[in-house]
Amino acid sequence: MLVMSRKPNETIVIADGRVVITILETRPGNVKLGIDAPSDISVHRGEVQERVDNARKLGSAITD
Repeated sequence: MLVMSRKPNETIVIADGRVVITILETRPGNVKLGIDAPSDISVHRGEVQERVDNARKLGSAITD
């Protein structure tokens, strides 16, 4: 895991610039991010991705 510090309006660039994460706001215990990514890349919060993964597993178990 890469750990870095960023200030508001600074960015993190991923995949040769295909994904850009901008720090919009920081508060105690909270960070607001802006994520710019192509439409072919899914972006989810962790808990949402878990539900998507579980739904896919259940779907594949039914068809297998």
